Amino acid sequence: MVFKKVLSAVSALAVTASVAGATDLTIAIVNNGHMINMQKVAEAYTAETGVSLNWVSLEEGVLREQVTSDTATGGGQYDIINIGMQEAPIWGAAGWIEPLNFGSEYDMDDILPAIRAGLSHEGTMYAAPFYGESSMVMYRKDLTDAAGVVVRDNDSWANIKGAAAAMHDPNNGVYGACLRGKPGWGDNMAFITTVVNSFGGAWFDADMRPTIDTAAWEEAINFYVDLLGNYGPPGSEGNSFNEILALYNEGKCGMWIDATIAASFLTVDGVAYAQSPNAGNPVGANWLWAWAMAVPAGTPNADAAKDFIQWATSKAYVQAVGNHPDFGWGAVPTGQRSSTYALPEFQAVAGFAAAEMAAIESAAPAATDLKPYVGVQFAAIPEFPEVGIAVAQEMAAALSGAKTVEAALAASQAAADAIMSEAGYY
Repeated sequence: MVFKKVLSAVSALAVTASVAGATDLTIAIVNNGHMINMQKVAEAYTAETGVSLNWVSLEEGVLREQVTSDTATGGGQYDIINIGMQEAPIWGAAGWIEPLNFGSEYDMDDILPAIRAGLSHEGTMYAAPFYGESSMVMYRKDLTDAAGVVVRDNDSWANIKGAAAAMHDPNNGVYGACLRGKPGWGDNMAFITTVVNSFGGAWFDADMRPTIDTAAWEEAINFYVDLLGNYGPPGSEGNSFNEILALYNEGKCGMWIDATIAASFLTVDGVAYAQSPNAGNPVGANWLWAWAMAVPAGTPNADAAKDFIQWATSKAYVQAVGNHPDFGWGAVPTGQRSSTYALPEFQAVAGFAAAEMAAIESAAPAATDLKPYVGVQFAAIPEFPEVGIAVAQEMAAALSGAKTVEAALAASQAAADAIMSEAGYY
């Protein structure tokens, strides 16, 4: 009976795809939980439509490098690619990826407005969100209660450090704070940029000159290195989302500040949630992101690829996951559609839903006087990945102790300045 429900969900949006017959689609995905689950759920799609799906699952940084290179050069290695809000509008404007125009049954208005806007250029969506996220605090309330500390919404960083110190018990395998340290513009720099923003810093000034050698950056990075160096697990410079998720589920983390989507995969008891810390930024510092699916321009399988994306990002797909015998309603992709949050089955198992939605709705990616570019944990310019990767390496060196914070920031400023100058910004 359950499998019939899954097939019914497939059929709802697979009419066109069934015409494709024996089409083979090669899909590059990030190796995060929801994307991995999709491979299993989509077996029913293949059974219904005859479309074979060849999955290439890659670590986040490797995925970005390979997908960017292949798409920019028209390599044609993939029919569908995972990208996000940094790439989608830029690549769409450049003609690297196909516009996505789905029928009325897709219910485009059900996509959360902030997520849809971040994946669009001039009103046209170029990547469909598989799941969306902001960032928030996930903490062990049993440990904070035992330590006599409280974690609040939009807490001060000083209180966050105090809570981490109170929970830190390495002799018993518990570390106060587990935070990203692995180098990459979407790895350590995703978290670090939110800290910098909250301390009043930004990547660039109004003339797009790098501002990494400022007091705000120095204060933020010193805080980050001190917090994670004193109260984080050993080897934090090698940890990103998947590594910390494993640590958290092993009971080794008192606190984790990261993507809201992580809450879907936490298996330890006693987890509570709070909105991201802030050191005074008037619009907050929680990020906004979506892992989305796009079709590289020039693929001969564009129509079949779009049909699959339409199904995989639809209400029908949510139902397919919720009714799947291996997953269920606690594993459905979130941060994508408003209708998901109204489903009683989802509400019954998603204790994080209200905190996640509050974080997504409060994220502020628009340009401000403080941050004169679009993006929270990234800057929506073509050069940002190169800048972010260069700085990420320096921040990992500072975290590991291979460089002082001052030396890492100076090297970061020089690298960013060279990249932006060569690009013609000044």
